[in-house]
Amino acid sequence: MKKIFIEFKWAIIFTIAMLSWMLLEKTLGWHEEQIANHQWLTLLFAPFAILMYLLELREKRRRVYGGKMTWLQGFVSGIILSVFVALLSPLAQYITHNYITPQYFNNVIEYSVTNDLMTRTKANDYFNINSYIWQSAFGALGFGTLIAAIVAIFVRKK
Repeated sequence: MKKIFIEFKWAIIFTIAMLSWMLLEKTLGWHEEQIANHQWLTLLFAPFAILMYLLELREKRRRVYGGKMTWLQGFVSGIILSVFVALLSPLAQYITHNYITPQYFNNVIEYSVTNDLMTRTKANDYFNINSYIWQSAFGALGFGTLIAAIVAIFVRKK
């Protein structure tokens, strides 16, 4: 358990950062007036996600591997972090859509239908809590694995 404590700690930090980002998005109007730009503005969180993976892998290298880490050790640590983030993502989605921005789904559905991006049925099927829980979990696994593979290259040390 002690060996994966660092990944779990950073998954909690990541989830708190993600919730803070959602609060920032809501405050800046990206879930209401600026919803048309929401999809690409959300990508601005990527550097913060990369930074958290970098900090987690550096801590793992320092505390567990005595200052030395292979790419594989870093990659595995990053995958473990991704799994923990994916496991925490349903809770983060629940908090986001019930407390931070409860009108988000209604707003994005109306925007999508009004601008002929989707039919109402497709928008209702896509923009809902169950869909977002699955998207966030699989997104955390997919993008987390990619980030882990790349960041592990820069953190490895012989």
